[in-house]
Amino acid sequence: MSETIQSDMVKKAVGIGGTVLLAPIAPPVLHGLAGVAVVGLGLFAAGSLFMKVSGVFNGGNIPSNLTGAKQNVE
Repeated sequence: MSETIQSDMVKKAVGIGGTVLLAPIAPPVLHGLAGVAVVGLGLFAAGSLFMKVSGVFNGGNIPSNLTGAKQNVE
């Protein structure tokens, strides 16, 4: 019985120690991931806009949502 209690205590101590060691690293990593997401969203928006503008200039077809025409929704 006492071996089980000791092993549980050791597992808890190791878990808490690992958390304490990783705690200072977590905020910069989370901020970095958020920054990557924001940059990715910006690149996606810029790419979408570029494709629409290049389609207008190259093909001459203006998307219906830019001309004010009603779209058919089925």
